[in-house]
Amino acid sequence: MSLLRVEGVHKRYPGGRTALEDVSFRVEAGEMLFLTGHSGAGKTTLLRLLQLAERPDRGAVLVEERNLAAVRGRDVARYRRRLGMVFQDHRLLPHWSIAENVGLPLRLAGRPEAEIAARVGAVLERVGLGDRLSAKPPQLSTGEQQRVGIARAIVAAPVLLIADEPTGNLDPQLAAEVMQLFLELPEQGTTVLIASHDLALIKRTRRRTLVLDRGRLIDDIAAQDLAA
Repeated sequence: MSLLRVEGVHKRYPGGRTALEDVSFRVEAGEMLFLTGHSGAGKTTLLRLLQLAERPDRGAVLVEERNLAAVRGRDVARYRRRLGMVFQDHRLLPHWSIAENVGLPLRLAGRPEAEIAARVGAVLERVGLGDRLSAKPPQLSTGEQQRVGIARAIVAAPVLLIADEPTGNLDPQLAAEVMQLFLELPEQGTTVLIASHDLALIKRTRRRTLVLDRGRLIDDIAAQDLAA
């Protein structure tokens, strides 16, 4: 069973700009893949559809065989709790500790404090920040802040993690470290979709890559067809 199905999706914004046109693809559970294309190709729009921040004009988006068109009202928040989202700008709360930032999804879900503490500690150890629980985001480097963002995204064991240009502000070494964290997630049962324009990184990582151009899906490149 496919974890994600996008079928004939169209999206046009007021003013006539077409962001997506007849986009279709499938993603299997436990897969990691990239979404790439030039600026304005439609990558961010597609991610926003998956987050239910946008709705398609035509076509369907299904996650675990559930059509997202049927997800409305309070169900939107419940659906989003099953997603992990990583952003280029981290979006951490600067006056909260690292532990508080990472634990936020669990608190919103009403998990017990003992469980939150245990899971936050474990995930921060996993991203190499187990000794920084009480630090605040401004005290961390850019790479460390990005790792906190990843920890927050995976602490609730999401079925699907969406990352929008997660290495865009990082130097090559830090980008490689962050990518290694993503590579480990499918082994934990999380499907990973990363939007990136870093073609060198995509080639090194060698995972299936979807290519958008002016709103159309023009290529679906298998991992073995990417040059190392």
